[in-house]
Amino acid sequence: MTRWQMLKHDGVSVFGGVKNAYTQPIRWKGRDWATFGGIVAGSALIYLIDEPANDFFADQEEDIPDFIKETGFRFGKPLVNYGLTTGVYAFGLLTKNEKVRKTGVLLIASATAGGIIQTVSKTLAGRARPYTEKGKDSFKFYSSEAGYHSFPSGHAILSFTTAYAISKQFKNPYIKGGIYALGLVSPVSRLWAGAHWLTDVTLGIALSVVIVDGIDNYLNKNERYAYRKKKPKVVWDITLGASQLGVVGRF
Repeated sequence: MTRWQMLKHDGVSVFGGVKNAYTQPIRWKGRDWATFGGIVAGSALIYLIDEPANDFFADQEEDIPDFIKETGFRFGKPLVNYGLTTGVYAFGLLTKNEKVRKTGVLLIASATAGGIIQTVSKTLAGRARPYTEKGKDSFKFYSSEAGYHSFPSGHAILSFTTAYAISKQFKNPYIKGGIYALGLVSPVSRLWAGAHWLTDVTLGIALSVVIVDGIDNYLNKNERYAYRKKKPKVVWDITLGASQLGVVGRF
């Protein structure tokens, strides 16, 4: 394919991935609903300790180096995040590297799907941020005030979506762990800053995993990218019989 054909193909893949993210609950089966129930139950339990958890992280804030806090804040910003994701895709497109292109598509589709969800949810829920000192139970539904845009954490969704999608390209558990750790800096930095409750962050991370896995499965299932396909191997066998000697290749 030419680069223009690749761009069109990848654009359709992004659209299909975002669409799949919003429609996948329709296709959920028993195990999927069990996972959903686990996320809801876990969030409910964490909700009970939101305030003491907020006090704990606030106490750590002064001991954290400024560059770590700044890195966490910047990495979860939409401008920086989309700059990174589009950069990955652009590199794959320019070099015609299908694996990198697919990674870029996964990043862009996942960040778009998650970004829209968190933007709408923040306004609908209208949960007060910790720094407003209104408490974890304070909500102003359909609020446009920044102080009431706590649930869920947009930084957590964008940063961990990026980290989780990139980690899927590696098999080494140590590399994966390092990428996960980098992706968690931004969510934790929001706890230090008193910008989010622990439930906002943990649910954001859970949403990231569900969205990335769903879109990745969609791309693989529909064979949008074929670099994973292995070339058929030929197995050669020697056949020996009465007055016969030969070589047979099996595909």
